[in-house]
Amino acid sequence: QVQLVESGGGSVQAGGSLRLSCAASGYTFSRFCMGWFRQAPGKEREGVATIDSYGRTEYGDSVKGRFTISRDNGKMTVYLQMNSLRPEDTAMYYCAADPPPCSTVVADLSRYAYWGQGTQVTVSS
Repeated sequence: QVQLVESGGGSVQAGGSLRLSCAASGYTFSRFCMGWFRQAPGKEREGVATIDSYGRTEYGDSVKGRFTISRDNGKMTVYLQMNSLRPEDTAMYYCAADPPPCSTVVADLSRYAYWGQGTQVTVSS
């Protein structure tokens, strides 16, 4: 079965960096779109970044220029490099997979059929 396991979260000061990883198993990873999403307490889950099987990416407006999504199909892993972190980036971060035919529309959370358990990111000022 499809499994997604996130890692790399933690606590960091504003301006710092973190790199999240999501290890996938149980499906043909290379064919799926992958995405990172986040949810802060009391807020709706939102799209952060997505990447398709060709490496095309899309980002939420609030993270453009600061976050970078990438994937390694051989390792079946998707990454989220987060730089210049801000307190408002504090949230639980989730990895998700969208089966083909997939879409990189970052706002379309409903397409993502498979989700990990999440990893917490806390940014202090």
